[in-house]
Amino acid sequence: MQNYPVKVILAFGEAVTNNKKLSDWLLKNGFPELAALAAAINASKEAFKWLMKHKYYHLAAFSNTLYDDENARQWLKKHDYEILLFIADAARGDINAKKWLMKKDLKIFLILSSKIENIVREKKADFDDYHKFNF
Repeated sequence: MQNYPVKVILAFGEAVTNNKKLSDWLLKNGFPELAALAAAINASKEAFKWLMKHKYYHLAAFSNTLYDDENARQWLKKHDYEILLFIADAARGDINAKKWLMKKDLKIFLILSSKIENIVREKKADFDDYHKFNF
């Protein structure tokens, strides 16, 4: 994640919040993996499959880690994706992960984790509300 320009990370953060214009911008400007990740975080199975098909395993694992998939978390750990683990943990509300991001002067990822945290909280609430299931 650290290898992307700041404006791309900011665009990704907005794409996560379902900003279609910025998701399209990511697609048209050479960052389809981030557009797919934003959709996967928003529970798109197709986007997750795209990430896997195109060998963005770390981004797919990051997405699943946000939803408490311990196997995905362990995969990130095994393959040394430290920053993705800290962002995921911060997005899951881990105060120590948030402090680590601040200490490392990675405020942009702290902001990103906050946006992701809100989306994950909403999606988990949708999963828990049986009235929202479509039969």
